[in-house]
Amino acid sequence: MRVVVTGAGGRIGRSVVADLLAHDHQVHAVDRVTPSDELAAAGGSWRQVEVRDLDAMARLLDETRPDALIHLAAIPSPLFGSPLEVFATNTQATFVALEAAGMAGVPRVAIASSTSVTGLPFASPPASPLYVPVDEDHPNVGTDPYALSKEADEATARTMQRRHGYQVVALRISNTARMEEQVAKAAEVARDPSGLACELWAYLDVNDGARAFRLAVEREIAGCHVINVMAPDTYSPEPTAELLARYHPATELRRPIVGREVPFDLTRSRELLGFEAEHLLPR
Repeated sequence: MRVVVTGAGGRIGRSVVADLLAHDHQVHAVDRVTPSDELAAAGGSWRQVEVRDLDAMARLLDETRPDALIHLAAIPSPLFGSPLEVFATNTQATFVALEAAGMAGVPRVAIASSTSVTGLPFASPPASPLYVPVDEDHPNVGTDPYALSKEADEATARTMQRRHGYQVVALRISNTARMEEQVAKAAEVARDPSGLACELWAYLDVNDGARAFRLAVEREIAGCHVINVMAPDTYSPEPTAELLARYHPATELRRPIVGREVPFDLTRSRELLGFEAEHLLPR
């Protein structure tokens, strides 16, 4: 397949590009910054494009004629810009990328959403999930512009699927990083689980995340789907049910949470993507 990847210079973007190339796909990497030597050496082509520019994106897709678009370009936290900048940048980039894909007749699209769409990670004051396991229908209970931007991005994906007819998958990822970083964070959580209570202690190795995005465009998944994607366990060595009782006592438990099971529903990732995380924290 020919695949355009926006935000290719970011943390997850670099791994997505490498994974696609390793599976013999032709990659057109896109970012608004120039590539590092490492990324440029990975293969494929590199384009420096402002993803929020519809004319520039339309030209790019018209030239490359991709079979799929993976849209990752975003400000990844409400801490990395003003509230307006975070919301406006993320939502405009997603609208433009998906509109340009429709104009170019791209049949398959995947976008990066986030478990932050629940509003839990950056909520002020802190919030708890209404219920666990948290599925893809859980509402946004937060207050921050990043969660709102991801909520808008998912709504944009649904609208663009109706508008253009392509398949689109929004992957809700959480704490995506290299395994050595995850191990260090797990040690912190073991000492004090409270720091990640707002994120329900979920994590995703960056290589697993890259594979999930590849599967999202390789597989035929008609329509628009939002999918939780993460490791099946948590950062913490403690039983998840005990953590939930301690930090989220008012949350409804819709079924037993067994052992160190992550308190998110991963049914769609298994059934629609055929995805199971392969890189888990050592115990």
